[in-house]
Amino acid sequence: MTVRIKPKEQPDSKAIEQLATIKASLGRTPNIFTTLAHSPAALKYYLAGADALNQTKVSAALREQIALAIAGTHQCDYCASAHTAIGTMAKISTQELSCNLASKSNDAKTQAALTFATQIVQKRGHVSDQELKAVRAAGFSEEEIIEIIAIVCLNTFTNYFNSVAQTEVDFPKVSTTN
Repeated sequence: MTVRIKPKEQPDSKAIEQLATIKASLGRTPNIFTTLAHSPAALKYYLAGADALNQTKVSAALREQIALAIAGTHQCDYCASAHTAIGTMAKISTQELSCNLASKSNDAKTQAALTFATQIVQKRGHVSDQELKAVRAAGFSEEEIIEIIAIVCLNTFTNYFNSVAQTEVDFPKVSTTN
């Protein structure tokens, strides 16, 4: 697989500032960001969305688990690799992360969120009343349900972006296909 869009070697001043913030936060600048830097607007879009989602009622761990389920659904190895690494840092077990990639969980409430998230993708947002009722019955509030939708949307963007760009994986490699 060849990289279709290479990281931007000489980003413009707007992107340089954004990339410096990422490097200060993460200690490095992953390829997704240097590749998104071709468009400072797209990079800003992603960063603003990620920042907003950091303020949700949905926990950081569950956000990573949903991201893995969505990466598995879209077969995005870059995102599967990145979110497995981040999930490990969030103290989620390797076994659970592997299950999450297949939209499965050993925890019933997490399973309900992953099922709902993948239904959103598979049905392009046209979930049934029964599917919405099931995620509510698992204990998710209206606020959290809306946040799950937002998490799915932002992760769909990165999945599509990395699939089109064929972004070089710069995390320990996780494959979405066996």
